[in-house]
Amino acid sequence: MSVKSAERVLQIFELLAHHPDGLTIKEISENLAFPQSSTSNLVATLSTAGYLNLVEMKKFKLGAKLIHIGTMAMENLDISLVAKPYLEKLMNDVQETVFMATLSEEELVYVLKIDSKRSIRTTAQTGFRKPLYCTGLGKTFLANMSEKERTRILDRIDLVPITAKTITNREKLEEELYKYSLIGYTIDDEENEDGLFCVAAPVFGADRKIHAAISVAGPKERMIAQQAEIVKKVLLTSRKISEGIGCIL
Repeated sequence: MSVKSAERVLQIFELLAHHPDGLTIKEISENLAFPQSSTSNLVATLSTAGYLNLVEMKKFKLGAKLIHIGTMAMENLDISLVAKPYLEKLMNDVQETVFMATLSEEELVYVLKIDSKRSIRTTAQTGFRKPLYCTGLGKTFLANMSEKERTRILDRIDLVPITAKTITNREKLEEELYKYSLIGYTIDDEENEDGLFCVAAPVFGADRKIHAAISVAGPKERMIAQQAEIVKKVLLTSRKISEGIGCIL
C-alpha cells in the first residue's frame, strides 16, 4: 500500500534532478499537479532536514544530504548483480555470447560472461584482461571517456597488431572512436580474434560517466546477418543497466 506523502517526496526529488538550477514551490506544484499548500509543507520539511536547499529567486535544489545517501548507495551497489538478469535476457534474445567488462588502468577486465548454447571459441573469460584499442568493449571505454583521459591512455600504450585487422594507426583509431562516440556503440571486426565480430555499448552511472561496457560476440557471418537487431538490443540493454545503477538518461 503506497503512502501519498512519500510518493510525492520521491516525485519532487525526481523532478528537481532534472532541474539543476532549481524550481520555486509554485513551479514544483504546477509541474507535479500538487496543491500548492501541501507542496509548500513538503518542501519546507525537506529543506529543514537538509534534503533540499533554498537558493536565489526562492528556488529549491536537491540538498547535500542526498549526496551522502547517493554515495552510500553507489558503494553498496554491485554492478554485476544489477546487470546479470539483463545480460541473460540479451543472450537469450540474440543467441550469442554476452560479456561485461570494467576498466582497470590501461586494460579492460571481463567481469561477466553469459555463454549461449551456440558457444564460440574465444580467449575472453571472466577475470581475464585485454587491450582497449582492439576490442569492442575497450573501444567503448575509449570512445566515452574524456579527451584528456583518452589521450593519457593512448600515449601510454603501443598499438600492437593482434590480427591482420587490428587498427595500429593512432589517427585512424581516434577517427573511429569519434564516430563511435556519436552513434553510441562500437564494433570489433576481427581486430582481436580472427573470425570474431563484436558489438559493444557503454553503461553509465549516476555521474553520467562510463562505469562498464557490455557486448555481444559471435562468428562474423552470424553476427553480420543480424547486426541491426543486435545493435538495437545491445543499446536497449545498456540503457536499462545504466538506469539500474542510477543514471538518469
